[in-house]
Amino acid sequence: MHDSSPGRLSTHGIRYGRDAWLIEFAAEAGDESFAIAAMIRRQLENNPPPHLREATFAYTRVLLEFHPEHCPAQAPEFFLTENSTVSAKIKTIDVCYDGEDLERVARHCGLTAEEVIAQHSAASYQVHFLGFAPGFPYLSGLPACLHTPRLDSPRPRIAAGSVGIGAGQTGIYPLPTAGGWNIIGRIQDPLFDPSAPLDSCTLLEAGDTLHFRAVPSFPP
Repeated sequence: MHDSSPGRLSTHGIRYGRDAWLIEFAAEAGDESFAIAAMIRRQLENNPPPHLREATFAYTRVLLEFHPEHCPAQAPEFFLTENSTVSAKIKTIDVCYDGEDLERVARHCGLTAEEVIAQHSAASYQVHFLGFAPGFPYLSGLPACLHTPRLDSPRPRIAAGSVGIGAGQTGIYPLPTAGGWNIIGRIQDPLFDPSAPLDSCTLLEAGDTLHFRAVPSFPP
């Protein structure tokens, strides 16, 4: 459903199975889509639709899952708010840049490995959303000079804590999993704690500002 009435966000709702709505709120990813996502996230936190079970965000869409038999007949509506800023935390994570694809990224970008490290660690990143695996952050802010295509064939196992570049994005693998991004480094901070409460089980949250700090190694 489309709605562009004054005060309402223009969204497109698609029924997603029996108990969910998929809401498209932007045509492409960017600063504007992130601000809209932040508005929707705040409204879901402050005044959620009845029987909402879970909201899962992507760059331009959010999936709203409801308890069985309680999905509304019409897609929920969302509204423009005066404050479109995000209450963000600034976080810094140490990175040891010794990844197996560091030289490959350097060759693709026409840089030295040291220049890749300098560019990657000097940038300021924003967590757009968590997805793919619990705690995996999709980060905007990767310098254009570091954009590198994903691997032709994904690896069957990427170590937890691996820092990767995939096309125009960078991210961190929180768990051992398959993956096709170029691995340029690793961190020691755990991104996901399954034993922690739901509201504190991930190190990063959507809206956080993230800085990487290059370190030569980690203590054994």
